Amino acid sequence: MTGLDELYREVILDHYRNPRKQGTLSGEHVHAEGSNPSCGDEFFLDVAVTDGVVTDAAMRGQGCSISQASGSMMMDIIVGRTVEDVRDLTHKFKLMMSIEEGDNPVDPERPGSVLGDLEALQGVRKFPVRIKCADLPWATLTDALDQTTA
Repeated sequence: MTGLDELYREVILDHYRNPRKQGTLSGEHVHAEGSNPSCGDEFFLDVAVTDGVVTDAAMRGQGCSISQASGSMMMDIIVGRTVEDVRDLTHKFKLMMSIEEGDNPVDPERPGSVLGDLEALQGVRKFPVRIKCADLPWATLTDALDQTTA
């Protein structure tokens, strides 16, 4: 295992063991739920949006280290960004995971420069069955954001 692979492994484990923004929101927010019945992963997301900006978010869930770490990393990156920026991040994440068509936005010469800690998940692409685990929080986020524009 290379030094970068080991670092990525540690980042994933840290987010799994110490999830960011875990809990629920009070006040005005949207709620979305996602699940992956094939493996039992569940993800619950509360998102507060004010004037087109994600002002707060909270997650709960259970499942494998990949789904829960992906959600935790997502929490770190979305709060304080515009809904448009968050949708762009979602698209870049899906490109990195090869879920959508297009070029991978990650710069191998500058790890972490595009998606931060989320780049630690790019190794999941080697295990196609696990891609759905990594994408579950992002699919749930998309559902939540769609509620804010409905």
